[in-house]
Amino acid sequence: MLRRPRHAPTDDWQQLRLLVGSPAQETYELLRPMLLFGQPSEERAQETGVPERTLRRKAAKFVHHGMRSLFDEPIPTAGDRRVLPPEIRCAIVELKAEYPPFGLREIAAICRARFRRPVSHHTVRQVLATEPLPVDPPRRVRPYHAIPDPVQRRLAVVRLARDGWRPTAIAGYLETSRQTVYDALQRWDEEGWPGLADRPLGPHAPARKVDLAAMAAVRRMQANPLLGAFRVHAALAQLGIDLSPRTCGAILAEHRALGIGRPPDRVPREPHPMPFAATRWHQWWSVDVRYLEDHALPIDQPVYVLAVLENFSRAILASRLSLRQDLTAYLIVLREAIARYGIPEGIVSDSGAIFRANRARAIYDTLGIRKEAIDRGQPWQNYIETMFSIMRRMADHDVAKAATWAELQTAHDRFVTNYTHQPHLAHQAQPIGRRAPATVLTWITGRPCDPAELDHLFRLRESRVIRGTGCVRFRHWRLYGERGLAGERAAVWLDDETLTLAYASEALAQYRVAFEPDGRHLRRVDEPRLFPTRFPSPQPVLPALDDLAWHPAGQLAPYRPRQRRVARERQEHLFPLEYAVATR
Repeated sequence: MLRRPRHAPTDDWQQLRLLVGSPAQETYELLRPMLLFGQPSEERAQETGVPERTLRRKAAKFVHHGMRSLFDEPIPTAGDRRVLPPEIRCAIVELKAEYPPFGLREIAAICRARFRRPVSHHTVRQVLATEPLPVDPPRRVRPYHAIPDPVQRRLAVVRLARDGWRPTAIAGYLETSRQTVYDALQRWDEEGWPGLADRPLGPHAPARKVDLAAMAAVRRMQANPLLGAFRVHAALAQLGIDLSPRTCGAILAEHRALGIGRPPDRVPREPHPMPFAATRWHQWWSVDVRYLEDHALPIDQPVYVLAVLENFSRAILASRLSLRQDLTAYLIVLREAIARYGIPEGIVSDSGAIFRANRARAIYDTLGIRKEAIDRGQPWQNYIETMFSIMRRMADHDVAKAATWAELQTAHDRFVTNYTHQPHLAHQAQPIGRRAPATVLTWITGRPCDPAELDHLFRLRESRVIRGTGCVRFRHWRLYGERGLAGERAAVWLDDETLTLAYASEALAQYRVAFEPDGRHLRRVDEPRLFPTRFPSPQPVLPALDDLAWHPAGQLAPYRPRQRRVARERQEHLFPLEYAVATR
């Protein structure tokens, strides 16, 4: 090995020139203080005697080309960038052949992202016009749903997007939806690699509608153990709390697990086709009577509910409580329904006597109402039986606690209001806001009937004003109704030997009557029966009158015939008319 002589280190340029062995090394030593230690070019020019401009030019050349600039070999110049490289031309052709729906600008964007150089869509058009497309090119990745691994599926979407593919082109190339592509890219941006794996479809923190207020409302409703999930759902909807029946059922089950009473198990029954199903408003009305035996009234008899139901909307048209289920009570309810909602096409009932009475049939025939009866022993054919079943679950709990007639009437009116304005199971296919019987019935009525004609048809009914004493005058008899309704107009219903005073379809009193031989005037009125009402007088009876005999009915003297006034002679003038005018 050739040994090199040792020399002392020095920075003197004249000494360094003697030690270097090649022009390249000389140039390097000339530029080293400037490039490594930042010596100014003016100071280096004074030390070496080399022009300052030459030093700057060689330093810039070294910075740009590196060690190659130290040699005298010519540096190759950069090629013409206007000439598209072959790899870019090949990529343009392959992209168009792989996915024909690609546009010119989309291919240009992908080439810019892949090769880091500008590519115009005009260049892409020129390349596609001059270069042939390959036949049956291979796919980069399989379709989205053909990739078994979910991570690889979403990773293919991410890779295409990083190559410059648009979401629409990715969705078309992978044969999936744009929403799937957007979801995959969003999960990659937010979570990275963990976002590519499958995860549960449900939300991690779902919005919950059940709060303490809703659970407290359900707990209050469970005071009536007969209410089920749908009825609780309907009652909550009326209060403005939107909970599904399944959610209400889960809350009920949770409360029952804590010891709250549960309703008796229902017997499953197969549904049957209804013979009187309505396809339009007021096509069929259903009427019937329900017995309320479980009440706290101080009487040993049931209370009757007489109701009229519209089959199409399931709305209650008229309903009242009565202590008797006679023809008069039925006609009062029927007249109220016809007066408010018009004349129906037909009425459906069971084979009860009050529905088949001659007077009732005469009204049906006159108004053109078709009367039908359900089969014996088949109450399910009557839609009103379903309403009574709902009434049993919604109202019987309050009815059992009613100790006065006012409380019983309040419970009945509350049920009618809630039933009419709460969603009904039969209307769940309707839009939200039109699932209650009242919203289905709306303003639609049957055939109109003139009130005067209706009063003439119900000949059993006459109208009277209640006096201050609470009595009405009817055919020379004073009959007591209710002092709390003084000044109001009551209806007098007369059927055979029964006379009933009613106000707003609510019976006030009932009497047994006997007729004179003429069949019109009353010979005797006895056996008064005063019903409890919601309209008691604010002024109680004076205690001193308790010992007096009080008769609700009493005969009055007939009206005296009016006397005609006798026409008197006209008085003559005291003075002649001409004299009076002259002296004025």
